[in-house]
Amino acid sequence: MEAEGTVVLTVVSSEPEAEVVCGLLRSAGIECGHRDTDAIDSSVEDFIAAGPQEILVREADLEAAKELLAASQGSSVRLDGIHHVTCITADAPRNVDFYTRVLGLRLVKKSVNQDDPTVYHLFYADEEGHAGSDITFFEYPNARPGQAGDGMVHTVVWRVGSADALEFWADRLSAEGHEVEPDAESLRFANPEGLAHELVVSHVGDEPLVARHPEIPPELALQGFEGVRAYGETSEEFLTALGFEHQDGRWDSRAETRGGWIGYEEAPEAAGIGGAGTVHHVAWASTMDEHEAWRQRVVDAGGHPTEIIDRFWFRSIYFREPGGVLFEIATLGPGFAADEDPAHLGEKLILPPSYKHLRDRVEPLLTPLPDPRASWAAR
Repeated sequence: MEAEGTVVLTVVSSEPEAEVVCGLLRSAGIECGHRDTDAIDSSVEDFIAAGPQEILVREADLEAAKELLAASQGSSVRLDGIHHVTCITADAPRNVDFYTRVLGLRLVKKSVNQDDPTVYHLFYADEEGHAGSDITFFEYPNARPGQAGDGMVHTVVWRVGSADALEFWADRLSAEGHEVEPDAESLRFANPEGLAHELVVSHVGDEPLVARHPEIPPELALQGFEGVRAYGETSEEFLTALGFEHQDGRWDSRAETRGGWIGYEEAPEAAGIGGAGTVHHVAWASTMDEHEAWRQRVVDAGGHPTEIIDRFWFRSIYFREPGGVLFEIATLGPGFAADEDPAHLGEKLILPPSYKHLRDRVEPLLTPLPDPRASWAAR
């Protein structure tokens, strides 16, 4: 028997999916609950939840809830593309120079690895530090060169706005001494430690995520992530359960804000070696409201996620997909401006609250890194 004033909006197949749908509705100010389809009594405030779920809303909110679900076109049960890609470097100063001066990204956070605060964690992104443009690096000084292998991401794919942009980047990278492999649709190159990158012309309507740079016109700048390429074989059942769709030989995930993909290729015979110039993990984006439900969804798909970890600028869960690639699901917020003036992101070392008391011990262990934009005024 339904609680007075509530009606059934729709029925979904599981409790995690119900939580994702309710998260979407609540983010729009619509009170929502769910109950097992066999439940004999429930309400929005106190409901039973197991097996197939009925989504309950107030009768007065029914039409608005229907319109919101229709407009989402399924995005409420999908991840919002790539949040960030985290990699390893052995040389922070050279890393900063390449990603800020050469590629034109903004250093938006200079912090430490929260699992090992004796090493840097550097974050590069667009001008506002948006998820979807954020490539990050742990610095392990003098780390051995790595080699991508089975169960590892080997290439980071970026968007640009036009074929003219591909030509611009071919010229710019060549002038900096980097070998480039151009073709009509893409441009391939590697960072100074051998991490492969690829630029492709964007054919989607996602907002371009661009950083300011005195030598790079905005219309030619990098526009955020397109996808990543990995070695190995994954599980169709597992990725489908997480809302990915198999298209054109790769696995896509698109929700309200952005889309992104991961492609899998046959692994080389040589085993992978973690080290400088390799990808540590790829993170996919979730709204704050949906994050806990995503953890349960990974469990239901057969994964083994960590508990939710508060990284201060976002919240995270980690797990390996069946092919061995380390995935993270990270939230869209609170964001890098939570503890810095947006006009001065990345200019000084920022420690998360739980590490601030260690500043006098940690800072002397880190290689001094100047503000890469400090010389701009003279240009």
